Amino acid sequence: MKPTPDQKPTPPARPRRQHMRAADREQAIIEEAVRFFAEHGFEGQTRELAKRMGITHSAIYRYIPSKEALIERVYEHVYLSRWKADWAPLVTDRSKPLEARLTQFYLEYVEQVFDYHWVRIFAFSGLKSFDITSRYLMIVRDQIILPACAELRAELKLPAPGEIPVSEREAELFWGLHGRIFYLAIRRYVYGTTTPEDLDPIVRDAVRAFRAGVAPVLKDILAQAGS
Repeated sequence: MKPTPDQKPTPPARPRRQHMRAADREQAIIEEAVRFFAEHGFEGQTRELAKRMGITHSAIYRYIPSKEALIERVYEHVYLSRWKADWAPLVTDRSKPLEARLTQFYLEYVEQVFDYHWVRIFAFSGLKSFDITSRYLMIVRDQIILPACAELRAELKLPAPGEIPVSEREAELFWGLHGRIFYLAIRRYVYGTTTPEDLDPIVRDAVRAFRAGVAPVLKDILAQAGS
């Protein structure tokens, strides 16, 4: 995968000072690993990462015991740190219409994840079968997709999931919305194609179109499930 024209790879870092606190050195390794894996994928060798940082290869393993552990730290740094704890409560806050809740969530989500390093590491992880992608999507499913399914049913006065369980087909309605928005990031940071500079109206349009058209489809799904 090539970098986009407007988001070029970070040039090799200058050699760092040799005398750093252990916590600072570890953090420096993780931050440089984020840039390194975003550019080269997970096939990139830690020897090259060390060379790029101006440290010995063994120095990396004094702070982080293995490449797998380094990838785990990258996951925590890039993905878990950007997931907001108030997103799940937002989706289930019935003081607002569901369209407003989803719009607010995706506007905030775009601010957090539309990032060169975030998107490319996500894509590389999926290609190499690392579990970063699957673990992260489990969070999205459990905290956003499935609760949103229940909230849409409540808004439409349809049977709750306790009466008719949420099916894969029903969940895919919301995955379709999620994928539509995230595909803008793939186009921008993976394919290198032009995307709108201002994404706010694009997000609003996507959620509005989804909410306007989803009701009859969901009703058909539940009617078939209940028959």
